Amino acid sequence: ESPGKGQTWELHASSVQLVGEAPSDFPLQKKGHSPEFLRSISHLRPRANLYGAVFRMRSRLANAVHRFFNERDFTLVHTPIITSSDCEGAGEMFRVTTQETPGKPEDDFFGKNTFLTVSGQLEGEAFATALSNIYTFGPTFRAENSNTTRHAAEFWMIEPEMAFCDLDGNMDLAEEFVKYLVIDVLENNEGDLEIFNKFVDKQLIEKLKFVAERPFQRVSYTDAVAILLESGVQFEYPVEWGVNLQSEHERYLTEEHFKCPTTVYNYPKAVKPFYMRTNEDGKTVTAMDVLVPGIGEIIGGAQREERLEVLRANMHEHGLSEEDYWWYLDLRKYGSCPHAGFGLGFERMLMFVTGMKNIRDVIPFARTPGHCEF
Repeated sequence: ESPGKGQTWELHASSVQLVGEAPSDFPLQKKGHSPEFLRSISHLRPRANLYGAVFRMRSRLANAVHRFFNERDFTLVHTPIITSSDCEGAGEMFRVTTQETPGKPEDDFFGKNTFLTVSGQLEGEAFATALSNIYTFGPTFRAENSNTTRHAAEFWMIEPEMAFCDLDGNMDLAEEFVKYLVIDVLENNEGDLEIFNKFVDKQLIEKLKFVAERPFQRVSYTDAVAILLESGVQFEYPVEWGVNLQSEHERYLTEEHFKCPTTVYNYPKAVKPFYMRTNEDGKTVTAMDVLVPGIGEIIGGAQREERLEVLRANMHEHGLSEEDYWWYLDLRKYGSCPHAGFGLGFERMLMFVTGMKNIRDVIPFARTPGHCEF
């Protein structure tokens, strides 16, 4: 036992052998390096105590993800990284090509335009209509020129898809999933959570226990907009019905109004992708977002449109070609059923459970605009 303060044990060595020598310019000799500096040496960053804890937590949380779905009899599906479909319809995709100069798509490697995937959802639906409950867990990519603390060009997504599931069942599973991961972190962190609580956010453990012990609040998009309008807060992005909620709006709902994780549902049809099921009012779709304090949106999902003709009409409204999505329409043509699913951003979940404020600090080698050194 150590007689000194701040440490439990001392090591009494009978001999010491120097295995690998480091010269005097080793960059981690001093304490208090900024996150920005450590990102510039991502190959050495895991040797710092805090980041060692972050990446151990990442590994344990990944194991918890698989355990959650295995316990509920979900089947893991590996969906493709190279795709010809734009799931989100935003067009912010990295093109995959072997052409040194832009040429005809039919002359390229795959004979058409192909991209790095933004989501495994559409392919996941193909398996959900066969195997009932499935999930994907893999890398996704967005060519969005965004330098915020919540966005990266490459990140990991967990996407369950459930046959015979509606919006309510989707929200239930999303809440259960977040709580399961938070409880697992609280119970199986092997001391790393105390590091985050001491050096990153001194209220972290208290916040996580709060989330684990209380039900999430649920509010319709229409009611959420009314709450924001009545708040009296001057937001940077003005609020009105029909616009997408911004991070500042999401954080107000979770941190100021409800003071707990909140699920917002039934968003305007015009601001959501073509595959979301249209509600009877014709103006909204069965979309839902799970928002958490400090982060904002952590899960986005919806009940999917299972009606073939309605799906076709939605595609035409979004300017999408039926020829490009013929196989997706086949899932409705050849035996359809109600189904739903969501996507959880793995890095955002890690930010939530570690208290880290930047997505670049919870992924081993961050890919952001202008940065791909390693």
